[in-house]
Amino acid sequence: MLRIEPKQFTLFSASVYARIPENHILKRLEQTIDFSFINELLADGYCKDFGRPAKEPELLMRLLFLKHIYNLSDVQVIEQASLNIAWTWFLGLNLEDPLPHPSLLAKFRTQRLAEFDLDDIITEIIRQCVDKGLIQSDGICIDATHIEANTIKKVPERIMKHLAEKIFKGLKKDLGNIPPQVDTNIPDYKQIKDHKQAKQMMKEYLIKVIQQAGPFALENTQAAIDEAKEILADERFIIQKGLRSLVDKDARVGKKSKNESFYGYKAEYTMLAEERLITAVSVQSGEKMDGNNFTQLLERTVTANIKPQAIYADKAYFRPEILSQIEEMNADPVIPVSESAYKIKEDLFSYNKDSDEWYCCLGNRTVKRRHFTRKRDGKEYQYYEYTFDKELCIDCPHRAKCMGKSKGPARKLRVGINTHKLWEFSQVQKTPEFKEKYKKRSSIEWKNAELKRFLGLARAIGYGLKAVAMQAKLTVIAANLKRIAALVGERSSRFLFQICCKNYFMQFKPTCALEGVSLALFLGTLSVVSNCPLVFPETRC
Repeated sequence: MLRIEPKQFTLFSASVYARIPENHILKRLEQTIDFSFINELLADGYCKDFGRPAKEPELLMRLLFLKHIYNLSDVQVIEQASLNIAWTWFLGLNLEDPLPHPSLLAKFRTQRLAEFDLDDIITEIIRQCVDKGLIQSDGICIDATHIEANTIKKVPERIMKHLAEKIFKGLKKDLGNIPPQVDTNIPDYKQIKDHKQAKQMMKEYLIKVIQQAGPFALENTQAAIDEAKEILADERFIIQKGLRSLVDKDARVGKKSKNESFYGYKAEYTMLAEERLITAVSVQSGEKMDGNNFTQLLERTVTANIKPQAIYADKAYFRPEILSQIEEMNADPVIPVSESAYKIKEDLFSYNKDSDEWYCCLGNRTVKRRHFTRKRDGKEYQYYEYTFDKELCIDCPHRAKCMGKSKGPARKLRVGINTHKLWEFSQVQKTPEFKEKYKKRSSIEWKNAELKRFLGLARAIGYGLKAVAMQAKLTVIAANLKRIAALVGERSSRFLFQICCKNYFMQFKPTCALEGVSLALFLGTLSVVSNCPLVFPETRC
């Protein structure tokens, strides 16, 4: 039963809590963010009239915030909360009030938050920051970071061995022993040097075990057989592109670069370029491509009352479907051209968008355009084929190099249907203005380092996509709360800086160059103390 009681500190607790400095991170958060909305979001998961009184969802969420802000375990966060008066105050408890047992945090995550969308909490916190005036920028960055799985990847032979052992355990639970008709002599695949032969041998053995155990299968055995059949039915399993662990079935092998891979998950998120607050996050298995959840992330950002005017991303996001979405919302795509999408060699060819003609390096232009469709791997691809003037191609000194193996009279240039727009993007990105804008994207690399090095997102602490997604979203909330406290501190320092400058001018009113020097020293000292940029006002002699 959920019963919301108003917070009320005893006189003793209030006197102790008064010692907490006003610039403490938790006090700044409490003054800026109203966390009472958490009780309303999770109220449907509790009975209102029956049962024992439950701990408030807001209290448990605050404990999870502290856990991820300081990168602690469930046991450690409860221990620290019992020792730190600032934490006890942030939790809304009196000093004599008992803290929840660490196991309650695990139950809260698995039973209450399992079906709850933590994105709503991220969105509401950002929305409150917008209402408080903490967010001024209108540009967002988008990127993906890798999360290592909390297990090792295994070869198919080893997994098939474990599947056979699970069938044996199921038979023991159901029947008390393993029938003699079932072959329990697992082949030693490590003695076979040829990896393909080892996989084939273990596959044949597992299929034989499934057939032999089938007539004796009860509940546990049937569950193990069904799991083995499901895994073998996936064509990617044998070629090591699919499942690699029975402990974490959602983790996959992905690529960091051409020569470096990882095993786990990929977290993709959008972040405000100036304030460095994360507005939305999504998690997918490691083999997925960047940008798959671009629409979802953008919608979440807009829901938080943010209307992006510029979107900063790397080459992985230079795709027609993403560019069209950015164009529909009248935003500026600050994204470098990807070589995979735009393959024109600009040192050999250039495009005139007004006349819809391509020109070669010697000035020959195209005189004919043809549209055609080609099917490949079950998909349709649309192209434009431009034909150059054959009279000039015949006498061209670079004909042999340009034409290659083609024996036609003129050079034909095939381009994608969106190549015209991509060419315009490529020209814009050569300007100094674009290069200056693109520097803002680097701020998301700092955030990647913070999430991994200081907030524990480098490695998963659970198994499965749901558990890793919950970890990533709680980590993002923790990173946002730390950043919000810093922004509040910067705004307070800036306000103090302005007040001090105003009082100085009201009292002293410097009118000569000598007094202007003393003013400069005063402002410089104040700038260092308040961590604000130094700006010298004009002084008159």
